[in-house]
Amino acid sequence: MTGTIMKKNKTYNCSFEAALDIIDGKWKVLILWHLNKQKTLRNGELVKLIPNITQKMLAQQLREMENNGLIVRKIYQQIPSKVEYSLTLQGEKLLPVLEALREWGIEYSRENGITLLRNSTYV
Repeated sequence: MTGTIMKKNKTYNCSFEAALDIIDGKWKVLILWHLNKQKTLRNGELVKLIPNITQKMLAQQLREMENNGLIVRKIYQQIPSKVEYSLTLQGEKLLPVLEALREWGIEYSRENGITLLRNSTYV
């Protein structure tokens, strides 16, 4: 279910359903991938890296991933305020899955004549 926060007492039919509930949607995987490559990013940096995401959607996705334990938000008490996001250990456990998905996407694109606008070694 899109937009949900994982609940420990929630019941799933299988492990795939549980996993997809956590990383559902088209933005979370991209956010996780960019955090993996950059280690720490601010909101504005994520918007630049994912230009088609709206600020509202980015905030929602970050909040859900933080609540699900995939990322951590660090707030600096300064003016202007500064907030940084990075992966948690639980978020880092997804990296082999993301790498496999990226490799599959590269191969699928080559085999089907799909043009990738970004450097495939990064995104």
